[in-house]
Amino acid sequence: MLSDRARRWLFGAAVLIIYGLAIMPSEKAPDLGAGDKINHIAAFLFLTLFGRWALRGTGRLRLALGLSAFGALIEVTQAIPALNRDASAWDWIADSAAIGVALLLVWPVERLLRRP
Repeated sequence: MLSDRARRWLFGAAVLIIYGLAIMPSEKAPDLGAGDKINHIAAFLFLTLFGRWALRGTGRLRLALGLSAFGALIEVTQAIPALNRDASAWDWIADSAAIGVALLLVWPVERLLRRP
């Protein structure tokens, strides 16, 4: 079993990796093959589910707001012309929607696991 500290470090590494992938030039960035929004949704579904596991003491709202702010940071960074990326408020909306969906999906599972 991993310690709380190890889980937090792993989550931080995942955030940094996703940030790196999000700001690399678009022609070099990996693509799931289904479009940019699917890439955003997949990344934020993963981060949310991983975050619930890694940051056990963090409330759902705090995690959601932090990840949504991270999505906004990605879009602001992608607006830098030298990165050859396209910033879009719709990408941030897709990120935030994925966070909400992931939290809704995991909520009943967490309730079942807490039952005595």
